[in-house]
Amino acid sequence: MNSDSDLQIAGDILEVPHLLQPEREHPSTVAEFAGLARAVAADRAQWEPLVRYDATTRWYHRLRTGPGYEVWLLSWVPGQGSGPHDHGRSSGVLTVLAGALTERTDRGTRVLTAGDQRVFAPGYAHDVVNDTLEPAVSLHVYHPGLTEMPMHPASRLRPAAASPAAPHCEARPATVR
Repeated sequence: MNSDSDLQIAGDILEVPHLLQPEREHPSTVAEFAGLARAVAADRAQWEPLVRYDATTRWYHRLRTGPGYEVWLLSWVPGQGSGPHDHGRSSGVLTVLAGALTERTDRGTRVLTAGDQRVFAPGYAHDVVNDTLEPAVSLHVYHPGLTEMPMHPASRLRPAAASPAAPHCEARPATVR
């Protein structure tokens, strides 16, 4: 019977650094970008003192950049909206930090409240508006960084009629609490 432990037989894995996966310095998957947004959202001390409200236009502040991505902080007073748009070649994660925002797409309308998160691919068209009587704050992560925001006619975001052959299924926002 051999009295050697598994460690003695296999050796110490930490002594073989070439076998270890390097820890990623920056996000590279959808889940990692969504996680980055949740981590920033959870750190109110980082973003809350920066928030400003502007009655004439949506206020925004670039909070962070990394290799190929940007993190933006936006505030929305009641009635302010983005207008129908997409994000060009950028994918994104929208996270509501405070208040509520209404998102309109060709699939319908949904209200996003603090902690709700939406992930979208390039070309995803939507209109986001603060339909409430209270201000709202949101966090937006774009990959690659946002270089364009083409505007669309409102008619593009009218929900398509559901057909019996293909029932309309509404996607639910991810809840991050």
